[in-house]
Amino acid sequence: MQNAARNEVLLVGRVAATATPLDLPSGDRLTSFRLVVDRGPSRRPVPEGRRRATVDTFDCVAWTAGLQRTAQSWQPGDTVEVQGAARRRFFRAGASVQSRFEIEVARAKRISKAA
Repeated sequence: MQNAARNEVLLVGRVAATATPLDLPSGDRLTSFRLVVDRGPSRRPVPEGRRRATVDTFDCVAWTAGLQRTAQSWQPGDTVEVQGAARRRFFRAGASVQSRFEIEVARAKRISKAA
């Protein structure tokens, strides 16, 4: 029996801010950026007096030098497409260990420049 499990992400959205390079304690370097993706129409009713979220934001990371250069060339408001996988990363924050989900980018391209 073949394993049907998959972890694939495809997002098209707007770059929220300039990408940020980050040197990790391990000596590795990554570049992080945030992608804002419009939500499509929802079929769920919205309770009276509440607003529906219209966007989702995703923290994305690029590990390879080529992807880092690509992400750092983008400007806030550019529309981009990223493909990759959802990852949970653990890190130390003071005396505690914390985690976060982010999109580990495998491929990326700009679709259009900000107006």
